Amino acid sequence: MSSLTLKRGSVAVVGAAESDLGQVAPHTSPIDLIAQATLAALADSGLKLQDIDGVFCAMSQTRLSPLAVAEYLGIKPDFFDGTIIGGSSFMTHIAHAQAALEAGLCNVALICYGSTQRSVSRAAASRPEYNYYETPYRPFMPPTAYALAASRHMHQYGTTRENLAEVAVAARQWALMNPKAWEKEPLTVADVLNARMVSYPFTVRDCCLVTDGGGAIVLTRADKAKGLKNKPVYVLGTGEALSHANISSMKDLTVSAAAESGPKAFKMAGLKPQDVNMLSLYDAFTITPILFLEDLGYCPKGEGGRFVSGGHIAPGGKLAVNTSGGGLSYCHPGMYGLLVLIEAIRQVRGECGQRQVKNCNIALAHGNGGVLSSQCTVLLGSEATL
Repeated sequence: MSSLTLKRGSVAVVGAAESDLGQVAPHTSPIDLIAQATLAALADSGLKLQDIDGVFCAMSQTRLSPLAVAEYLGIKPDFFDGTIIGGSSFMTHIAHAQAALEAGLCNVALICYGSTQRSVSRAAASRPEYNYYETPYRPFMPPTAYALAASRHMHQYGTTRENLAEVAVAARQWALMNPKAWEKEPLTVADVLNARMVSYPFTVRDCCLVTDGGGAIVLTRADKAKGLKNKPVYVLGTGEALSHANISSMKDLTVSAAAESGPKAFKMAGLKPQDVNMLSLYDAFTITPILFLEDLGYCPKGEGGRFVSGGHIAPGGKLAVNTSGGGLSYCHPGMYGLLVLIEAIRQVRGECGQRQVKNCNIALAHGNGGVLSSQCTVLLGSEATL
């Protein structure tokens, strides 16, 4: 789908909420978490369950997730989409929901996700597929794949382990201002470097959390959004790109398809990187924000490690990045992209309390799926940006 066929600001997010996060109550299912988040997002919007006529969902624990969600919620949607491309699926769902809403195929779209990967174990929640090209070499996936990208970036551009650690430290500093964040203790660069090694150059503190959790957002057309309970957050631009499935087929380990999805989103929105007030970037590992900051146009290729250092993306720094604490310190229930979106939405609505970015009218939410495989970018704005 070309983002240029969609209309800037034609739809808006009118409700957003998480489910329980961290480690949820025994016998809680992923669909239970979706229901929690959906009811909270509807309450946030002022809409009712029977208003939903579009369902968008991607899950690793429930293969036929749109069917399961519709059945559990007791709704019969006119439009549904189960596109799954990993953690960026929900940014793709934004674009698909916008197309469906513009075309009149539905009037109120629900995008939702749930996972109990901490409770049941990551292996049980997302069983790895046998890869005939890579599995015989016994990589520890997904860390090994991202470690390859980090190692190549270090070799090619002089990026250091300390640079990587600064990403984790900044995320933790933001998380300490988020009451819902899993991690509650301060973190230093030395703590990251001296933690248990997982896959060089990553220690456990370079890797995302393993938590339960889920979320939901509700979208509708802009004309309907203005009469609802809370401030609408408008979809200004979207961009989607796929580059590979297997890390061994990635053309350049230091360049992600964010270099394609970002320009598409900015072109649709009529914006430039410097117009954005905060960035919510998928941080499965400390290398990913570095790659995305480069590929989205915030610093030259190869400069990302130095760009994130010295508190540049931490609270009080020049660029607000991952203000929730991100996947490294807030939560990471498997496919984390919907939580990336929820933080960006809340920042535009001015709901983030101590961590609120001043005058945040435009936020960028970027999703990553697979092993740097799918990249999807969404630009969100307040009414002042229309």
